[in-house]
Amino acid sequence: MSDHPKPASLEGLRVLDLSRILAGPTSTQLLADLGADVIKVERPGAGDDTRGWGPPFVANADGSDSDLSAYFLSANRNKRSIAIDLATEDGVTLVKRLAAISDVVIENYKPGDLARRGLGYDDICKVKPDIVWCAISGFGQTGPYADRTGYDFLIQAMGGIMSITGDSDENGGRPVKVGLGIADVMCGMYATVGILAALRHRDHTGEGQYIDLALYDAQVAWLINAATNHLVSGKIPGRIGNRHPNIAPYQTFATANGDIAVAVGNDQQFQRFTATIDRPELSEDPRFRRNRDRVVNIDALDALITGALAHDTAEGWVERILAAEVPAGKVADIGQVLSDPHTLAREMVVEMETHGAQPLRLLGNPLKMSATPVRFDRAPPHVDQDRDDILQLLRGLEMNARS
Repeated sequence: MSDHPKPASLEGLRVLDLSRILAGPTSTQLLADLGADVIKVERPGAGDDTRGWGPPFVANADGSDSDLSAYFLSANRNKRSIAIDLATEDGVTLVKRLAAISDVVIENYKPGDLARRGLGYDDICKVKPDIVWCAISGFGQTGPYADRTGYDFLIQAMGGIMSITGDSDENGGRPVKVGLGIADVMCGMYATVGILAALRHRDHTGEGQYIDLALYDAQVAWLINAATNHLVSGKIPGRIGNRHPNIAPYQTFATANGDIAVAVGNDQQFQRFTATIDRPELSEDPRFRRNRDRVVNIDALDALITGALAHDTAEGWVERILAAEVPAGKVADIGQVLSDPHTLAREMVVEMETHGAQPLRLLGNPLKMSATPVRFDRAPPHVDQDRDDILQLLRGLEMNARS
């Protein structure tokens, strides 16, 4: 690794990453960005499932597709890769040796799979009693669905978010998923918090622990106000497109050349907003004077605002609405976001090079830490790229432990 003027938050922490696809890798990439040494164990030859999830792929020197898909690149920065066959006795032994020099093991095998190979939590505790073990599964280690395989798309369907995403039946809509693997990503965030909390406990007590984390549970947890609305009222939330169930107007509107998002958070903002769109009388209309009234009468309000916005461009309206100190912004596509001056100023696009010196542009880390900044030391690895370095580290640490 390169030298850094400031230490990393998790420097000295080692994570054995037995996870693949997105939830576990999201967590371990975040830990790695914060300075942890993450050793990613992959299947010989094929590697992580997402290496084949493309196109697009980073090209090899001869122009052929490498094992670095764009999907894989999104969650595997700052890690070292070693290929190990867990179906062999030698593979099991090597994983145990690596676990013995690690602080954390994270895995997303089906419940019981690793235990049947001799690599379960109880097996690893024999070689590393204070290990922090994070088991990510589709539905958890207990419960009637524990044996089911869970993928993000399925979890979005079963976990409720799909039922409130999309236009209403009246507007010809159907349940739709979020446009990326948000259930996986949020599960990875919960995994990171749980791991850090368990490490804090270990540092105080010397005691490791087992974290049972389910994609399904994480999905249910981040239903937030949609779920609590139901728990309080007994009513089942439906799909309302880009509207908000409790705030109005808090949605997208069409303009002369594209959509804008307007987020009116209180009655004072609504007064300034209606004046800006040249409809000040709306803030005095009893149907719209208070937020609760606007929520009830949103269809009528929507039509009036849409009519008022039709005669100017998205850029024009955003400029005027922001000048009135009301939150607003143009609905941007991914290309526009990644080239936005603010995105670049916030270093949310970073440049790296692969092991073969191929240039990469990746998403940055949103954490801006003054004393222990995140690092971008290692581009996502090829399968088994770091075998020699990892084995050398392992032998060195084992020799030191024996001496």
